[in-house]
Amino acid sequence: MGKPSGRAWTSKFPTSRKIGDLKGGFAGGVRKFVDAMEKGGATVDVEATFRPPQRAYLMHYAYLIAHGADPAKVPAMSGVDIDWVHKDKSGAPDPRASRKAAQEMVSAYDIAYEPALKSRHTEGLAIDMTISWSGDLKIVAADGKELSIATRPRDGGNKELQAVGAGYGVVKLKSDPPHWSSDGH
Repeated sequence: MGKPSGRAWTSKFPTSRKIGDLKGGFAGGVRKFVDAMEKGGATVDVEATFRPPQRAYLMHYAYLIAHGADPAKVPAMSGVDIDWVHKDKSGAPDPRASRKAAQEMVSAYDIAYEPALKSRHTEGLAIDMTISWSGDLKIVAADGKELSIATRPRDGGNKELQAVGAGYGVVKLKSDPPHWSSDGH
C-alpha cells in the first residue's frame, strides 16, 4: 500500500524553472529569446520549464478525483507510491476523504484547469514565463535585425513580441498568458 494522497505529495517531483532542462533546439531558441528580451530591457521571470511525468500524473489525477472521479480506478504509475483511496476507521473506502485529499493537492498546485498527463512541459518543449518592460523594448530578432517594440501591452501578450519569439522557435499559446512552446500548444 502506498502513502495516502494529500498536500504532502505536491512537494515531490518539482517542476524545473531552468532553461537548461528544456530539450535540444527548443532550449537554444528559448535561451536566445530570453537573452534578447533581457538585453533589450525586459524582465523575464521563468515560472516553469520541464515538468516530470510523475508530477503531471499527480496533478492530473488529483484534479479528476477532486471533481468526482473514482480513486479506485486511477492507474498506478511506476515510481509514484501513492494511495488515492482513503479508508474510514473500519477499513472501507471513504470517497469523501479521497476527494478532500485530492482537493488539497489541487489547491496546493494552484490548478485552475484539468492538467494534461502528457504536454509540451513533460516533453521539455514548453516554458511558462512572465515578461514585462517599460517604455520601448529594443530587441534583436533571430534574423539579427534590431526592432523597437512601442506597442502595448508591455508583456507576453504583445503581438510584436510574439512574432519575435516565433522567429526563435518559441511560440506563444494565446489562451495561456505565461505559456510558450515549440509549437504554440
